[in-house]
Amino acid sequence: MSERQSGDRPVRHEADVFRCARCGAEVPLRPYGTQHRNHCPQCLWSVHVDERPGDRASACGGRMEPVAVAVRRDEWQIVHRCQSCEALRLNRIAGDDSPVQLLALAARPLANPPFPLDAIG
Repeated sequence: MSERQSGDRPVRHEADVFRCARCGAEVPLRPYGTQHRNHCPQCLWSVHVDERPGDRASACGGRMEPVAVAVRRDEWQIVHRCQSCEALRLNRIAGDDSPVQLLALAARPLANPPFPLDAIG
């Protein structure tokens, strides 16, 4: 969020933030030196607006649910699935993303393994 003084009160520029479509939090577009923010750091949800990373061209506009985490080139990424068109997208995590939400995503497969755990060993 960018604030500049106008007389006695600060003026916030809406272009520097967006409101999360799921939880309603105000989210800065460029945290921690990144050039592009595309998900909420609190709930990790996003909106389907890209056909290619950063182009903002998708007409879908559906809510993107965080469904998993992936590691690519030693970097954690969030796997989002669009609730409207089912498209999957990877988004890099940011320094202010909720560690609790990230760990909850990482633990999902362990909570529901596709085989009985008591059969191991």
